[in-house]
Amino acid sequence: MTTQTSASGSDPVPNRIHARPVPRPGRLVAAVVVLILAAMVANALITNENFRWDVVWLYLRDIVVIRGVMWTLVLTFASMAIAVVLAVVLAMMRRSDNPVMRWVSWVYIWFFRGTPIYTQLIFWGLIAVLYPRLSLGIPFGPEFFSFRTDDVITAFWAALLGLALNEAAYLAEIVRAGLTSVDPGQTEAAKALGMKDGKIMRRVVLPQAMRVIVPPTGNETISMLKTTSLVVAVPFTLELTYATSAIGNRNFLPIPLLVIAALWYLLITSILMVGQHYLEQYYGRGFGTTTRRRGRSKGPAGGRQAAIAAAGTVQEDVNKDVTP
Repeated sequence: MTTQTSASGSDPVPNRIHARPVPRPGRLVAAVVVLILAAMVANALITNENFRWDVVWLYLRDIVVIRGVMWTLVLTFASMAIAVVLAVVLAMMRRSDNPVMRWVSWVYIWFFRGTPIYTQLIFWGLIAVLYPRLSLGIPFGPEFFSFRTDDVITAFWAALLGLALNEAAYLAEIVRAGLTSVDPGQTEAAKALGMKDGKIMRRVVLPQAMRVIVPPTGNETISMLKTTSLVVAVPFTLELTYATSAIGNRNFLPIPLLVIAALWYLLITSILMVGQHYLEQYYGRGFGTTTRRRGRSKGPAGGRQAAIAAAGTVQEDVNKDVTP
């Protein structure tokens, strides 16, 4: 940093400080090293003939592969939808004043979080062996009606229920954490205004809790997408991983078909990550998060102030409100 004296009068500011940026050669060296490593990885992937990129391109749009992608998406979103509903119920039970509700919810979460998902799916695949006939009636009493298990719980439904029930245990803790993050004073204030518990939960607590719930739920959705590859334990054989593995085993080319599955998983995951980003941005409004809207950048301190200004409840020029 140097100073320059205005002797000739060319500089209107005397003793102006001319700041120079601090040299950081380490950043440049690190960037060069990372680029070299990335180029080496790309070269290893592209030039290696064992990957058989011609086979990858040939089967990437194969009808069996596309069908596997569709079944994977169906399992992912259907199981997450069931899990979200069940997780909200379990989270409310954990917060209930009824000890029976609390303990039932705790035992459910303890069991499904404590056993591997692959083991659970195997049991769901054997449900017709364990219980050949299911019935509805009074315990230790008469039965109203019954049906054969394998007629109702097919491989698809067994896979769907296994994924959903397991995921609900994890999402229940995420929902409970989000509800706990809301200040209890918000609920007390809403009750003071005469709002009922259901309306308080929908209009006051959940909108604020979503800021905490959405990020881990997005991660769980992405994880569920890849967990569907385990439904072969049921066995359900139409999802993406099994479909590509079957083609690879028939053609004696397992590696190119595994690359195809990886590429489809990467594509779907990328789309889900974009959706998660916009959901986080939406539910993070007014909480001091950094956003960019209409070409203007709002820093951490400006997010909440910008939301207040957008509401139109205050004057832009605060001096206009001052009584002379």
